[in-house]
Amino acid sequence: MKKFDIPAFYRSTIISRIKQFRNLKDPRKKDLKPIALDFGPVRFFIPRHFGFCYGVENAIEIAYKTLENNPDKRIFLLSEMIHNPGVNEDLFNRGVKFLMDTSGNNLIDWNELKRDDIVIIPAFGTTLEIQQKLNQIGINAYQFNTTCPFVEKVWNRSSQLGTEDFTIIIHGKHYHEETRATFSHSKIHGPSLIVRNLEEAKYLADVILGEKSKENFYSYFDGKYSEGFDPEKDLQKIGVVNQTTMLATETQEIADHLKSVMQKKYGMQNLSSHFADTKDTLCYATYDNQEATYGLLESPVDLAIVVGGYNSSNTSHIVELCEAKLPTYFISSADKIISVNSIKHFNIHSKSEHVTKNFIPRKDMVSILLTSGASCPDSVVDQVLSKVHSFFEKVKSIEEVLNEIVKD
Repeated sequence: MKKFDIPAFYRSTIISRIKQFRNLKDPRKKDLKPIALDFGPVRFFIPRHFGFCYGVENAIEIAYKTLENNPDKRIFLLSEMIHNPGVNEDLFNRGVKFLMDTSGNNLIDWNELKRDDIVIIPAFGTTLEIQQKLNQIGINAYQFNTTCPFVEKVWNRSSQLGTEDFTIIIHGKHYHEETRATFSHSKIHGPSLIVRNLEEAKYLADVILGEKSKENFYSYFDGKYSEGFDPEKDLQKIGVVNQTTMLATETQEIADHLKSVMQKKYGMQNLSSHFADTKDTLCYATYDNQEATYGLLESPVDLAIVVGGYNSSNTSHIVELCEAKLPTYFISSADKIISVNSIKHFNIHSKSEHVTKNFIPRKDMVSILLTSGASCPDSVVDQVLSKVHSFFEKVKSIEEVLNEIVKD
């Protein structure tokens, strides 16, 4: 795996040592059991996989090198580099301007751009329409392109599906930057449709089986299908790809359900002509992080703290997995931990922050699940761990516990 040159302030003194230790003991990354940091009155359970992934480190390296190598040029980002407030704020403070918000609304008019400006394409990629706008201005959209290779893999698979006359079903959030980009790339190769979840996939199944009308389809999936989409002819051959940060298990459920529908309609002997196997579009990092979270949830813990950007899709899915089993607090930084008795955390359902009192139970031994999303720097997780650790008396030092683990 390539080693990236990212700023030192995104590295950590605690989490990095744990990851290095785990990688030495388990280089093939097959052991999903968490590691326990036992400080006496408080224990932290840390998952096997979490934090910056390949695509995020690649994007950060390109962005900071672009800043370093072009001190005299205006530098723009299409939208957020990644879904992490600290990373985006740092880039902004260094002079990077953001052209759009995460919903695609312009913050800066396209007419303000000049040929010699630099525009960085974020890790989510971008649409062909935006690439064309940049080319018309005279800006090379590919020169400073940080699109994640695994996103591009989904685009390539979509292209292959379209070439083979399959309609591309995209499991994703239609408003998300990555899904908008994937939809833009896929629709030039074949009919394309965005499906948010299993519920929408079941509705689509009813359309395929003729239990819902064409009019029902257009109404239900308004704004989520490509121009000229005809459900009567474009749902005879389908393949499923995904927004790489979605729950891998949900993508598989959707694919399995639609596969069973196509088998029911066309027969097992004809299935391969009507349903394409697309398991290879799942992002390994998203899958590994989610599998590690399942392993983490087998530990006897009192609560979970998940760290990351509130608009981070992959982080939100980790929160979903955790909150199904125990009290879960989704925070963007250590500053959200107000005191030993109070935490300000984000509710993924109401999309708002709430303050919870007495979130740490009063008991002799408190066990905390601690993890983060793929766009969260390990240094931020360090800060969270250190802050919670400071609330307890008669604890072992962090250095002492790390040394004990490394000696094992």
